[in-house]
Amino acid sequence: MSKATLKFIRLSPTKARLITKQIQGMNAELALASLEFMPNKAAGIIAKVIASACANGDYEPEEVTIISARSDKGPVLKRFKPRARGSASRILKPTAHIMIEVGTSSDTQKEAPKTEKKVEAKKEAPKTEKKAETKEEAPKAETKVSKDLDLKQLTGVGPAMVKKLNAEGITSIDQIADMTTEQIAELDAKIGVKGKIEDTWQAEAKEILNNNKKES
Repeated sequence: MSKATLKFIRLSPTKARLITKQIQGMNAELALASLEFMPNKAAGIIAKVIASACANGDYEPEEVTIISARSDKGPVLKRFKPRARGSASRILKPTAHIMIEVGTSSDTQKEAPKTEKKVEAKKEAPKTEKKAETKEEAPKAETKVSKDLDLKQLTGVGPAMVKKLNAEGITSIDQIADMTTEQIAELDAKIGVKGKIEDTWQAEAKEILNNNKKES
């Protein structure tokens, strides 16, 4: 594995990245052949860096692939252009640093397992945490009301009404059956069921409880 860098090129790094993204992972010889026919200014410069990287490692271009091709931002040169009425407009001339790293297929295979292990470790960590959370939360979900005392057995009580009753601390039919007139009045004022508790729900709750006792 070898690399070559070329710094302070009078070239925009964004324009150079258009070329480096295309050649990354390509065979060096194929990359040099394709860059030869590109009209971009960056193509000729990057081709020279690829050739230098191959020469630094005593490789032939057909033997190696481009492992990494990067274009970093360099210092910006500031210039001024004279304008009308003695004013001046600013001109910014960017520079770039290009780094090319080449290597054989064996070099790329050595690096691959390291990155895969890191990814696997990151993926496995959250799974163990989620399992621990579900184990802790499991006992809380087990507290369910039996079907015999379900509030939905009462007429006009749907999922929305069950949530309202649960918010007031009422989770089963036997609580409604044992309510006093004062408690019924307070609950009716909060929920706004217009006397259904005293007229229908309490009577139905008592009937259901009596039937359950006879069956048992």
